[in-house]
Amino acid sequence: MSANEQMQNFITELRRGSLTLAVLGCLKQPHYGYALLQTMQEKQIDVEANTLYPLLRRLESQGLLVSDWDTSESRPRKYYTVNEKGEMVYKELMTEWKKLQNSIESICGEDKCNG
Repeated sequence: MSANEQMQNFITELRRGSLTLAVLGCLKQPHYGYALLQTMQEKQIDVEANTLYPLLRRLESQGLLVSDWDTSESRPRKYYTVNEKGEMVYKELMTEWKKLQNSIESICGEDKCNG
């Protein structure tokens, strides 16, 4: 495995754990899959459709999201929104993410990592 491939694997691992948090945060407002994909990419979160759609189905099956079909246009779209349980999980994950971020910064702050 090349150094570049190894680095890509590390980045993928780092992002994988954060993706659920980002999706729950984005779905405070209803989104259909493709619109969510675009929103996340606009926010510099690179995610592929073949990663996002299974995640949406999993979060819905875990009871964190609700979905509704909009059939008013020529192309039906399934809109996802975080529900009360999903909001609670989102808040807990954000708290843990902030704690972890603070801990990592205290270990690897600019002065400590570069020194």
